[in-house]
Amino acid sequence: FISVSGECPLHLHEVRHFLTLCPELSLGWFEEGRLVAFIIGSLWDQERLTMDALTLHKPHGTTVHIHVLAVHRTFRQQGKGSILMWRYLQYLRCHPYVRRAVLMCEDFLVPFYQKSGFKVLGPTEITVGPLSFTEMFYPVRGHAFMRRNSGC
Repeated sequence: FISVSGECPLHLHEVRHFLTLCPELSLGWFEEGRLVAFIIGSLWDQERLTMDALTLHKPHGTTVHIHVLAVHRTFRQQGKGSILMWRYLQYLRCHPYVRRAVLMCEDFLVPFYQKSGFKVLGPTEITVGPLSFTEMFYPVRGHAFMRRNSGC
């Protein structure tokens, strides 16, 4: 799994780190027992992302920082990323403490996330090597856990 830009968004030890700290904020898509796509998230407690957000999980935060949405290269261009993101955002509504989701992405990915309902906050203060990012947010409205037959 690498990002569409060719850079590795999270290293394996970072994935394991977040799966250990907050497994309830990650979601995977499996087909025939094979992981084909996943989202890794953690909680954050500030309005905007900082370098600390790349490695920390703030258990009392109300913002989910989506670190990565990854689709295995052989399963791309099939809509799996969009479907998984939609399911993840619906799943977040099951958590009463979550008020919004944030992510940072390269500029060419902004339209993809806008189609999922994310809005642009602006450029992040975070850079990784030569890469700069746009920060986006999604308001997690309502609480599906309170609705009948929500599946939560």
